[in-house]
Amino acid sequence: MTTHKLELPDATLTYDVQGPLPTADGRPPLLMTGLPMAGDGFTALAAHFPDRTVVTYDPRGLGRSVRSDGEVDNVPTVHAEDVHAVIEALGAGPVELFASSGGAIVALALVTAHPEDVTTLIAHEPPLLTVLPDAAAAGRAADGYRAAYGARGFGAGMATFIAMTSWEGEFTDAYFAAPDADPAMFGLPVEDDGARDHPLLSERSRPTLAYRADIAALTAAPTRIVIGYGEESSGTVTERTSSALADQLGVQPVVFPSHHGGFTGPESGYPGQPEAFARILREVIDPLG
Repeated sequence: MTTHKLELPDATLTYDVQGPLPTADGRPPLLMTGLPMAGDGFTALAAHFPDRTVVTYDPRGLGRSVRSDGEVDNVPTVHAEDVHAVIEALGAGPVELFASSGGAIVALALVTAHPEDVTTLIAHEPPLLTVLPDAAAAGRAADGYRAAYGARGFGAGMATFIAMTSWEGEFTDAYFAAPDADPAMFGLPVEDDGARDHPLLSERSRPTLAYRADIAALTAAPTRIVIGYGEESSGTVTERTSSALADQLGVQPVVFPSHHGGFTGPESGYPGQPEAFARILREVIDPLG
């Protein structure tokens, strides 16, 4: 593996390349990206693609990538231009792109702006709240975990986030009437450490969840778009966003093993099934074998 730094006017992006460039077999590089997950979150998954040139990437302001634009919010269109810059820097033509969570939303923005960059996009559990029939209520639920984090810190914010992302079905009055989530029940810290800069729980995440996909541009793009979700996510908000987006794009969603982070290994603290996940991902990338 080789590590590279890409200097932009307002950020320094760090990415890793596993395998040769140009690729040995003429296949496009396989780029894996998330948000707010950095490139090391894909270590377990990338290990199951030893035959491919795999690129992992730290988004600006996360991991080893430093932003100097004076901003802190994670705006999908900004991150999409960064991914475009990385693809250009690879110099290997368009890529196959596996993108998860907020990274999948960034990938949608990338295909919208630069459809020639990606041959196949596998968008795994994009938390695209704007596609839901209960989008306003889902936005209110997201406001809830940001408010809990702002008022009481990481433990309270993460417990409320877990409660939101575990809730099955639409966000009804019953959800909002439930007692505050207890951090101790999830093994989370009860004490407030005073930090308010968490990329997932703070206001920094708001632009990602508020992104509105350009369905017309996506359906017109030459990119093959696949939407997927984990089997354990069935009924939860990220399965519902994935299914709703797939319906708008006129595609059938693919069910992957495990949960929202089903491609991660033990290093994540909440491991999925990376070997089984990689097997399905291979089949999706190359359905003809």
